[in-house]
Amino acid sequence: MARRSLGRRFGSLWASYAVSAYGSGLGFGALPLIAVLVLDASPAQVSALAAVGPAVGALIALPLGPWVEFHRKRPVMIAMDLARFATMLTIPVAYAVELLSFVHLLVVSAVVATSKIAFSAASGAYLKALVRPDDLLVANARFESTTWSSIAVGPPLGGAAVGLFGPVTTVTVDAFSYLFSALGITAIRGREERPRPTGGRRLRAADLLDGWRHILAHPGLRALFLNQLLVSGLIMCSEPLLAVLMLRHLGFPPWQYGLAFAVPCLGGLIGSRLARRAVARYGQHRILRTVGTLRAIWLIGLVLVQPGVVGLATVMVVELAIIISMSLYNPVLATYRLEHTAADRIARTLSAWSISSSAAIAILSALAGLLANATSPRVALTVAGLLILASPLLLPRPRARDDSKNRPTARETPLPNRRRRTTIHDHQGRYKARLAAEEGQADRPRVAERDRTQGIP
Repeated sequence: MARRSLGRRFGSLWASYAVSAYGSGLGFGALPLIAVLVLDASPAQVSALAAVGPAVGALIALPLGPWVEFHRKRPVMIAMDLARFATMLTIPVAYAVELLSFVHLLVVSAVVATSKIAFSAASGAYLKALVRPDDLLVANARFESTTWSSIAVGPPLGGAAVGLFGPVTTVTVDAFSYLFSALGITAIRGREERPRPTGGRRLRAADLLDGWRHILAHPGLRALFLNQLLVSGLIMCSEPLLAVLMLRHLGFPPWQYGLAFAVPCLGGLIGSRLARRAVARYGQHRILRTVGTLRAIWLIGLVLVQPGVVGLATVMVVELAIIISMSLYNPVLATYRLEHTAADRIARTLSAWSISSSAAIAILSALAGLLANATSPRVALTVAGLLILASPLLLPRPRARDDSKNRPTARETPLPNRRRRTTIHDHQGRYKARLAAEEGQADRPRVAERDRTQGIP
């Protein structure tokens, strides 16, 4: 089957995204890796790095949703890419002059988290304006496949680069990938009109909460939102725990740690390519419920990780199952979210969603770090794996049939496809119609009197 063309401008946006995605894939887990290998950080500090940065970033990004909503999206994306480039580049500079510190990593994490939230809000709104509604799932699936392929290729190369050239090599490459992404977005042709607030009024403080109001007022979005907060928070809080467990407690070298995440990411290509066909066959709602449940049952398997080849294979199998489920689920969720959000509210909705996700990741990572410090990373992973098993309870309730809203009602069904029973009421209805046709509209009172005397209702 030929690949569907979504236009040259989408191709440029996709290429820019791919550059930054592959750079981030090369630097996957770079900050925790630097914290452990360079700064000898404790499990609590590594978890704090995963918690404090996104938490501070979420607070900074709070007013950015309405601001992004009513500004041109391309300049916002370019500015956020340049901010990440400049911030990430400070790490190799500080390392070279021996001034790198844990606080520095926290600041970088916060700035990157803030920029990511604003970039995601702007790019989601720009994408909806760029492609046709029936192409949204295809576009989101392509972004999803790029994400997972970049993680499949990046971490092994990143681990090898760290071993050969030092721990900050991948951060440097990641920084320049944002610069190239900004240049690619700059090259996209076409004029973009500046959005205006509804009614021409100025933005108010209450507008900061518009994204959450929309999410919580929509039953489907509300359920998916709460589920996503719990699932993403628990999966992401397990990453620093697993890093400490594998690199410090079990003695895995950095290249094996990268390999453990890279190989399973090939499953992301499988899931993302299946998304469109799965929705066409089973329906959007059923995919969200079924796959949303499947992605929650695998995390507990990380508790079984042991030293050596068997332990490495365990991580790969568990991650493969999680990634296939996530890569199928994520583009369907992203498409549903765009379809059920008005064009003048997308940036605020996506910003609210990202801020909440960052906050959930921060809180759960901090709690997991405290638990790991008090007990062990394995115990903290066990608790996360058990908690995530309850997440399917937050998914939207099942429907009798996924396509019920698209099926015609009995009244709309063509007569040849309907089986009707002839009743006394049918005969009475035909009798009335025949009388009305014979005697005309002016004789309706006489027809009604005849019906009454003959006992016809």
